[in-house]
Amino acid sequence: MHDGRVSARPSLPPLPPLVIVHADDALVAVDKPAGLLSVPGRGADKADCAVSRIQAQFPEAQTVHRLDMATSGLLLFARGATMQRAISVMFESREVHKHYEAVVHGLVEQDLGEIDLPLLADWPQRPRQKVDRLQGKPSLTHYRVLHRDTAARATRLALQPLTGRTHQLRVHLLAIGHPIVGDALYAPAEMPTVTRLMLHATRLELRHPLTSQTLALTSRPAF
Repeated sequence: MHDGRVSARPSLPPLPPLVIVHADDALVAVDKPAGLLSVPGRGADKADCAVSRIQAQFPEAQTVHRLDMATSGLLLFARGATMQRAISVMFESREVHKHYEAVVHGLVEQDLGEIDLPLLADWPQRPRQKVDRLQGKPSLTHYRVLHRDTAARATRLALQPLTGRTHQLRVHLLAIGHPIVGDALYAPAEMPTVTRLMLHATRLELRHPLTSQTLALTSRPAF
């Protein structure tokens, strides 16, 4: 185990540091802050990202999955090409169980539910995605109500995406009439705004590629 912080270089934007929540011979897991890219974007102004920061301490670290820039929480990196292949296969075969927490607009009626809506890239409005029942890829999300705030007309949800489509949670929740609070890309303009997207990756559970033991990583949201 390893606990520590990986800060950006002084010339990079003043975002919060990455917090390392786990490190061993196979992988490194960090708590990514909202506003930090997972991988580099186009242009010098988008070079600062989670993978470049973590490679400053673990040069062999490789990307195996991503979080949206606006999403905070657990992000996993493989240590070396062999581990990258092994862990990437786990993600592709849905052996990695991902859990999130979000605050959404409105009061969600059902305590438990699922959203089964196919998703497709909305090319005229990139990078937006959309529900497309004819051409979309199968996409499934389970949700559970954690708390209803009647005064604020908002609901805190536990979310588990069974598939890993781009913006899946954001589009699925919008589609059922409960966009995530702070979603500048999808929430209707008349919704109250906050400074960040209220979406956090709270738990990752997978079979460790070296020991075959279950590894469960957790992170609490700051909101």
